[in-house]
Amino acid sequence: MTDSDSVTEKSTKLGPNPKRESLLANLLLNIVIPTIILTKFSGEEHLGIKMGIVVALAFPLVYGARDFMVSRKLNVFSALGFVSILLTGGISLLELDPQYIAIKEAAIPGLIGLATLLSLKTRYPLVKTFLYNDKVLKVHKVAAALREYGNETAFERTLRNASYLIAGSFFLSSFLNYLLAKLILVSDPGTVAFNEELGKMTALSFPVIAVPAMLVMMFALFYLFRRIRHLTHLGLDEVINDGSND
Repeated sequence: MTDSDSVTEKSTKLGPNPKRESLLANLLLNIVIPTIILTKFSGEEHLGIKMGIVVALAFPLVYGARDFMVSRKLNVFSALGFVSILLTGGISLLELDPQYIAIKEAAIPGLIGLATLLSLKTRYPLVKTFLYNDKVLKVHKVAAALREYGNETAFERTLRNASYLIAGSFFLSSFLNYLLAKLILVSDPGTVAFNEELGKMTALSFPVIAVPAMLVMMFALFYLFRRIRHLTHLGLDEVINDGSND
């Protein structure tokens, strides 16, 4: 067998690389396009108030549904985002009090933060879903080194502290979501002004909410890496999962 045949055989066994999610498509379909539709094309001279909401929210809904069909996996957080969009559309189309949107915006990340804390009482803490998993780290190698140095108990405390940081990021998101909705959604539903405010809230959600929450999450990740290096005496290049089998 030639080297090229060997490479071909390995490629066949491994299968095609999974397609990475496009950040540009994510931003366009979930934030930019809905914002433009709600702020510029939901007047009576264009789509109209209710149709503007339907068309704007259709983009993230279709994007989420397509992502599920491609991956064939139910991602809990994607599912929550899907439900959140449906609730926003329902509340807006039914012309309910905007405070319900503010409550909904705060409730979803708040529930995830609460679930993160409650999961510490179970055998499957959510910190292992977010940070300590074999997609990010060579978990088996870390576990072996922890056993070798007798630091398993200390690492459990590390995971608990990381869980508090992760939960804190979601609680921060919950607070900022509620504050942003209360400050921006001041017009009556069923009006062009309300649609424009909904579009403005969508546009501001990333810099105002996602960025601070992501910074806290990154701090949790760096904290976990630092503690792993200290407790296992392994360098980050030895524990970061780069796809190799060692």
